[in-house]
Amino acid sequence: MATIEVRDAQGQVLGERELPSDLFEAPVNVAVMHQVVVAGMAAQRAGTHSTKTRGEVRGGGRKPWRQKGTGRARQGSIRAPQWVGGGVSHGPKPRDHTVRINKKMKRAALRAALSDAARSAKLAVVDELAFEEPQTRAAAAILGALALEGNVLLVIAAPDEVVEKSFRNLPNVKIDYPGNLSTYDLLSADRVLFTSGALDVLAGRDETGEAPAEEPDAAGEPEDGDARGEGPQETEVEPSGDTVADEAPGAEMPEGAGP
Repeated sequence: MATIEVRDAQGQVLGERELPSDLFEAPVNVAVMHQVVVAGMAAQRAGTHSTKTRGEVRGGGRKPWRQKGTGRARQGSIRAPQWVGGGVSHGPKPRDHTVRINKKMKRAALRAALSDAARSAKLAVVDELAFEEPQTRAAAAILGALALEGNVLLVIAAPDEVVEKSFRNLPNVKIDYPGNLSTYDLLSADRVLFTSGALDVLAGRDETGEAPAEEPDAAGEPEDGDARGEGPQETEVEPSGDTVADEAPGAEMPEGAGP
């Protein structure tokens, strides 16, 4: 199992901790990561871009000159695509750019990105981040003490207003949470800084950072049956006296019962 050094805010090594093998020792699948990143970037597109065709541009209802005898090329409208002010041929139209990716691929891509971060030595762990008040200078000093340069992805265990205000003025720092990690952010960051609490949360959940689903309560409402949780009851119907029983072979017919 891979290990990583845990440092304090001053950069001093406090010890080592093991990294979960299912998250940080997975095979790096470049193809899956590429598909997930492309899908994530496509999801950010609004798809509202639009151009007008020659049928939507105002004007151009009259033929500019007669078909023959002028020596010029024949034209049917001044709003054709080859005219200035005309429509656009094969231009963009509003559409949905969504690329569908299943959950299994997303989880595999996230595991691969975390494993790549651990193997490429761009992963760092700090014991905790504590500020008495928001202070960007103190946040920059922590990054300097940990020797973190370039684009830094800071992963904290839970929303913390003081910590976030301290780091958010640094243009090269992005703050995220274990349950919101994305493959794109992990790959685009030059260094990834986890707090010990964030690693605990990530290790205690599944690979996507989502908490495991709770088991349904046994005392919950049943799908079938009455309100007490009992199954569907069968009602016995007693035969009435007017019901004609099946006649056995050879039984005598009562008088007046014939056809």
